Amino acid sequence: MAIVEVKVPQLSESIAEATMLTWKKKPGEAVAVDEILIEIETDKVVLEVPAPAAGVLTEIVQGDGATVTADQLIAKIDTEAVAGAAAPAAAAPAAAAAPVAAPAAASNKGDVAMPAAAKLLAENNLSAANVAGTGKDGRVTKGDALSAIKAGASIPTGAPKAALPQVAAPAVKEDLSGRPEQRVPMTRLRARVAERLLQSQSTNAILTTFNEINMAPVMALRKKFQDDFTKEHGVKLGFMSFFVKAAVHALKKYPVLNASVDGNDIVYHGYFDIGIAVGSPRGLVVPILRNADQMSFADIEKKIAEFGKKAADGKLGIEEMTGGTFSISNGGTFGSMMSTPIINPPQSAILGVHATKDRAVVENGQVVVRPMNYFAMSYDHRIIDGREAVLGLVAMKDALEDPSRLLFDL
Repeated sequence: MAIVEVKVPQLSESIAEATMLTWKKKPGEAVAVDEILIEIETDKVVLEVPAPAAGVLTEIVQGDGATVTADQLIAKIDTEAVAGAAAPAAAAPAAAAAPVAAPAAASNKGDVAMPAAAKLLAENNLSAANVAGTGKDGRVTKGDALSAIKAGASIPTGAPKAALPQVAAPAVKEDLSGRPEQRVPMTRLRARVAERLLQSQSTNAILTTFNEINMAPVMALRKKFQDDFTKEHGVKLGFMSFFVKAAVHALKKYPVLNASVDGNDIVYHGYFDIGIAVGSPRGLVVPILRNADQMSFADIEKKIAEFGKKAADGKLGIEEMTGGTFSISNGGTFGSMMSTPIINPPQSAILGVHATKDRAVVENGQVVVRPMNYFAMSYDHRIIDGREAVLGLVAMKDALEDPSRLLFDL
């Protein structure tokens, strides 16, 4: 017998533990080398655990839902065993049923007093234990308490005053017939998202500024070059590449929008790593476009498409979501008209993009219909003043309403 151990892969330095999801194999089943045995979820990504060798899975040490750490043993593979042979049971045995608590002794029933009786006994420094109860199940009634008070059956002088006994209210069982409920624990990713959002709101002085963008010039440019762009680069020309380019354009003009807070210091980043908020089956993730200022429109579109596919498959790596100096959240893909995005710490600003809709606007004194999009930029007022935030958003507006500005860095 040659046993090979299956262990939890290395986790990021910032991640202490992970959660086992669902085993894809059972003890006694054959596995091939590099075959995925289970996925492990951290608060950032989902990691696949491949079989280190071919053979038979003989033992599962850590079952579904277990909390594990890096390099922890989770299973064993016998490289010389034959599938179908008598396989040992999984190592995670079913937990023994909790012992049923023994019922209270009948002699203690008299210790329980009805509410009115309990109040009378406490006011007269009497103990329910010294009063014979005539109520149901030996409970002390108000009549029993009055008789005890009259008979002078008091507890010894100097003893502590009897506290009011806790009389449990009758349990109310709600009728949920036809009203189903389901309680499921948060995934590590969802819990981490919740933690970071609360952290952002509690540590940042968040303020949001808004502006409206006429998307007609971008839409016309996109329509004009869409076919040629797709043929040349093998990917469609979307709006996100324009949004990224416009954001970088504004961040260069107002560097504090690309900065972050570290204690009492402001860290100005000389690079532009733009986070793109992406929805996934397990929650919101924000992969990073590294050095976005050096990327072409095609590079941006290809990378965003790659991020979207990886997010859907749960394949995003930790390194792809670490860092970032500014983020863009496009709620417009889901039909959002307006929102106030929350800053992604330790960044200091985030752009919220929404759905483009035809709206009536005034141009040169005339009411015309234009495809408008409301942009919202939330910023940390601790280091970013309203002036920089407003002018930064105006710079994005100018770049999108006249895309030629991006060519000449105007």
